Amino acid sequence: MSKAPLLQLSNISLTFGGDPLFHDLGLVVQQGDRVALVGRNGSGKSTLMKVMAGLVEADQGDRAVPPGMSVGYMQQEPDMTGFATLGDYAASGLGHAESYKIEMVANNLKFDPMTEVSVASGGERRRAALAKLMAEEPDLMLLDEPTNHLDIEAIAWLENELKQTRKGYVLISHDRAFLRELTKATLWIDRGKVLRNERGFAEFESWRDKIWDEEDTQRHKMDRKIKAESRWAVEGISARRKRNQGRVRALQELRAERASMIRRQGTASMALATATKSGRKVIEADEISKAFGKTPIVRKFSLKVLRGDRIAFVGPNGIGKTSLLKLLLKQDDPDEGKVTHGTNLALAVFDQTRAQLDPNASLWENLTSDPDMRISGKADQILVRGQPKHVVGYLKEFLFDESQARAPVRSLSGGEKARLLLAKLMARESNLLVLDEPTNDLDVETLDLLQELLDDYDGTVLLVSHDRDFLDRVATATIAMEGGGKATVYAGGWSDYQSQKAETSDETKPVEKQKSAKKDKPKPKARTPKGLSFTEKHRLEELPSVIERLEAEIAKLEQLMSDPELFTREPVKFKKATEALADRQQKLSHAEEEWLALEEKAEG
Repeated sequence: MSKAPLLQLSNISLTFGGDPLFHDLGLVVQQGDRVALVGRNGSGKSTLMKVMAGLVEADQGDRAVPPGMSVGYMQQEPDMTGFATLGDYAASGLGHAESYKIEMVANNLKFDPMTEVSVASGGERRRAALAKLMAEEPDLMLLDEPTNHLDIEAIAWLENELKQTRKGYVLISHDRAFLRELTKATLWIDRGKVLRNERGFAEFESWRDKIWDEEDTQRHKMDRKIKAESRWAVEGISARRKRNQGRVRALQELRAERASMIRRQGTASMALATATKSGRKVIEADEISKAFGKTPIVRKFSLKVLRGDRIAFVGPNGIGKTSLLKLLLKQDDPDEGKVTHGTNLALAVFDQTRAQLDPNASLWENLTSDPDMRISGKADQILVRGQPKHVVGYLKEFLFDESQARAPVRSLSGGEKARLLLAKLMARESNLLVLDEPTNDLDVETLDLLQELLDDYDGTVLLVSHDRDFLDRVATATIAMEGGGKATVYAGGWSDYQSQKAETSDETKPVEKQKSAKKDKPKPKARTPKGLSFTEKHRLEELPSVIERLEAEIAKLEQLMSDPELFTREPVKFKKATEALADRQQKLSHAEEEWLALEEKAEG
C-alpha cells in the first residue's frame, strides 16, 4: 500500500535574472518521508524549498497539498516584524494552551524566549525560527540548514527529535553526520533537474558518481558518432551527386542534442599557499586564566601548538571558544599566565560572522578594496598569493560567473558568501589559519576540496566547528571547553574525543589513548637528560611531542581506512591514505627508536 502524498509539485518552471533555475520540474513528498535535499551552492536548494513551502510562486506549474495536511518551513532569515520578543514570534502559531512547548524547545536549542527581537543576533533568530517549527509539529517540516548556529549538544537534541518524530521532513544541511543519521531518501538538484534516490545521504556520493560516469560514457559515444557522421558528410560529397538528406538531417539533430547537454559545474579551483615557514613552536600558553566578571573562561590552561598541528575547539555556544582563540592569538590578554608566539607567523582568518565582507558592495569591490589584494594603478587586477590576477578570472576559480562580479554581496546565498570569504582568505600566503565555522553553508564538493587543502597545507590550523564529520576528517587534537574554566586537550577529532571521554570518569584526568602497533613500548616522557650534547638534549625533549603527533595522525588515518567502502568509493583517497599511513608508521618507528637510544645514553 503506497503512502499518501504530503506535497506534490508538477511541471514547475522558474526563472531568476533571465536564467532558468528549474524547468518542467516535478516531485512528490510522502507521509513519513525523511529526505535530504542536496546540490551545489547556487543550484537553487533554498529557492526550491520556498516553492515547496508556498513562499515563492513559480512561473508555471502546480503545487498541491492535500486538505488537512500542514507544511511548515524554517526560514533562514525569519521576518519578526511586529513581535517584541523571540518567544512571541516562536509561539505565534500556537494556541495559549500549547505555548509551554516553546519553553521546552528553547531550553534545548539554547536561546532565551525573553530576548527582545531588536537586539537578537542572527543565530538567535534562526534558533527561534527552528523552535517555532518544532513546537508547531506540521505534517511536513522543511528545514533549511537547521544546524547552522547550533552547538553540538543542540544538534544532538535536534537529531534525536527528528529520529523519533513520525512527521515527514526535507533537510538541507552541510552536516554530513546529521544527514547520514536522519535521511532515508535523497533529492538531488543538478543543472535544473531534481533526481530522487530511495536511499539516504549515506549513499549519495556513490549514486551521484554513477550517474556522472554514465553521462560521460553517453557524451563520449555521442562525440564519436558525430565525428564519424561529419566525416561521412564531408568526404562523401565528392563521391556522390546526391547526398542522403535524411542522414544529414539526423546529423544536424545529433549536433543539436549534443549542444543542448549542460556541462557539469566544475569544482572550485581553490588553493592554499604557505608563507615562509613558521618556527617549530607556533603558540605556547603557560597556565593562562581568564574571566569576564564572575564567569571563568579558562583556568590554569596550558597548551603548546607546534607547526603542522590541526587544533579543534569544541563546546556549547557561549562557552568561550572565540575568547580562548583571542587569548592564544594575543588579541586579548589573560588575567594570569602568559602566551608566547613563535617566529615568522603569517595569520589568515575565516570569520563566521562574515564581517570581512561588505554586504552592500559588489564582489568586485570586496576584492579590490582589500589592502592585502589591492594593486596600485590596476583597477581590474588583484594580488593573489603574490601574483597579479584579473578580478573576474579569480572569481571564476571560485565558481562565480562574470555577471555576479558587479552584484552586491547581499544577493549571494550563504554558500556563495562562504566561497567569497574563502577567496579572500586564500589570496594571501599564510602559515597559521584560523577557521571559525568554515563549513556553514558549503556544499559537499567544496567541503571535500577544503578538507584536502587542509590535509596538504604546510602550516598550522586552529579550527572552531560544530560539524562532527569535518572535525573527524581534519583535527589532530581537540580542545573541549566544558564550562567553569575547564578546557581539556584530547588527541584526534570529535569521535576520538567522545571515546576518550567515555573511558574516563569525571574525577580522573583524561588520558590520551592512541592506536599503535607498539603498545608495549613505554610512553616517552620529557626528562632532564645527562651526558648528552646540547643538540641531543634538545632532541630528547622534542621527541615526545613528535611521537604524540605521529600517533594522532596514525589514529586518524586508521579511522579513515576502517571504512570498508572507502576503496571502491574513493580509490584515490584510499591510495593517499595508505601511503600516508605507511609513512607515518615508519616515522613513528624511527622516532621511538631514536628516543630509546637517547634515553639509554642519558642514563649513562
